[in-house]
Amino acid sequence: MKWTALASALLGLAAGSLGAAASAHAVPGDIHIYGVHETHTLDCNGGTLFINGVNLTIHAMGTCWAVTTQGSQNTVIADTIVNDVTVYGNDTIVYYHNGDPLLFDRGRELGMTNRLQRVAA
Repeated sequence: MKWTALASALLGLAAGSLGAAASAHAVPGDIHIYGVHETHTLDCNGGTLFINGVNLTIHAMGTCWAVTTQGSQNTVIADTIVNDVTVYGNDTIVYYHNGDPLLFDRGRELGMTNRLQRVAA
């Protein structure tokens, strides 16, 4: 066997294994809300809540794995958030009653004002 044949076989094998790598995607149970000036009440049911819009009010019952918001003037009131809260945008409020999630306020990094905090039930 020649070295070039061996090298091409190994490269082909490596490329095949890279093609099987997992990619990021929505998981069944995740909730996506897009809108303007709407109010929603929902059960997170252990999924991640993704919010994108302006002036949305979301009442999330049950346990959310995570909450991510984009936009401005959104309000989220959640029973429990387990993993993290990520906020992109301005004038967004995320209150949660239970859990100890990591808080990522990406808007504040750009000088925008958001409120992320645990509140009493």
